[in-house]
Amino acid sequence: MQGVWGEQYALPEALTSLRKIKREANKEELVSVSAADPLNLTGIITPGRKVTAYYNNRILYKDGVPVATTEGKEVKWLEDFEGEEKWRIHHAVIERHIPPKLRQYLGKGII
Repeated sequence: MQGVWGEQYALPEALTSLRKIKREANKEELVSVSAADPLNLTGIITPGRKVTAYYNNRILYKDGVPVATTEGKEVKWLEDFEGEEKWRIHHAVIERHIPPKLRQYLGKGII
């Protein structure tokens, strides 16, 4: 099988869960992931060009749709936004949230 890298390992109930989520109203939820993450399917499953799988590059999804990326220090917009919404999206794609437990583990001097 060419082009399939892990989808075959999903549990059978995953399809039902995904269909339920798709039917729900958009929640304006923003999720930022590293481009090195296996969830980086931008340009593979979603439209647009691929984002280089480098750990410092980020992809921001809004309700599951890629809307912005960072490559190096440059923010690249995949959709047009205005005013406050553009600021919110920009902040979300450059923000590096580190959970408190991980922050403790890494040590205060490292971060």
